[in-house]
Amino acid sequence: MSEMIPTRDGFGRELVELSKDNEKIVVVSADLEDATRAEYFKDAYPERFFNVGIAEQDMVGMAAGLSLQGFIVFVNSFAVFLTNRAYDMIRLDVCYNNANVKMIASHAGVTVGEDGASAQCLEDFSLMRILPNLKVVCPVDATEARKATRAFVEEVGPMYMRTSRAAFPVITKEDDPFVIGKANVMREGGDATIIACGIEVSESLKAAEILEKEKINVKVVNMHTIKPIDTACIIQSAKETGAIVTAEEHQMIGGLGSAVAEVVVKNCLVPMAMVGVNDEFGQSGTPDELLKAFHLKDVDIAQAVRDCLKRKKGNTKVREAK
Repeated sequence: MSEMIPTRDGFGRELVELSKDNEKIVVVSADLEDATRAEYFKDAYPERFFNVGIAEQDMVGMAAGLSLQGFIVFVNSFAVFLTNRAYDMIRLDVCYNNANVKMIASHAGVTVGEDGASAQCLEDFSLMRILPNLKVVCPVDATEARKATRAFVEEVGPMYMRTSRAAFPVITKEDDPFVIGKANVMREGGDATIIACGIEVSESLKAAEILEKEKINVKVVNMHTIKPIDTACIIQSAKETGAIVTAEEHQMIGGLGSAVAEVVVKNCLVPMAMVGVNDEFGQSGTPDELLKAFHLKDVDIAQAVRDCLKRKKGNTKVREAK
């Protein structure tokens, strides 16, 4: 059985390690460092940690200023507070200036759990990926969150990472490749492709096992980077399997599914289906209860693949967009 660790823990621990030899790394917080795991950095390097209080707009504005002075600045909060309350500052202070600010947003998706709709951000991919200059990452597990944190330090420019409150299965290894903008194939298959991110990658792998018993072999892709999306992987998967299902713990509108569909419609027309939240707010419950309630489990992904294959049936040739 896979070890279960929140992805926020991977971020917090790796940031401390990276900061041992890099004094340019600083953290600005809006009073939620304990929940986001930025407290690990606070405890290790208090002189480089700044808490502005419950003032997300000030946090982002201050971070942009520090970055323009040569610092690598991490800001952290719940996804719903960071993306909604500070959006103007993210857009103008950070993205417009191409500032070297790294935004870490925890407590996203329905797996936030009992905190309910007000705290469950289901629209952050959509909000963030439309901003110029900003890269958007959603790691599959704590190991990948550590790698993403390293990449954030190494690459210059604004970046956004979604991390989890709930413990996710650790399904990747330290020596597995991780490059921002390049997807990882978790499983090969020829009948259809499931492209997922975050917790939905684990659910997609379980869905593939369900389908294998029905003689349906699916490819599973970990699309950890929502922007820039791995266009080449999507096109190759569409040509090889002729059907694509996306799965995300996010609204179907504007998220990973929309990003993949934009590539498919321009380059390689195949049947598509999307698994995600269907234009609803979240609700209170345990993470697993909510994944079931919003139809984000392995059985739901498996059914989406079956439905997509019905539309694929009879299509012997993939139509390439002109």
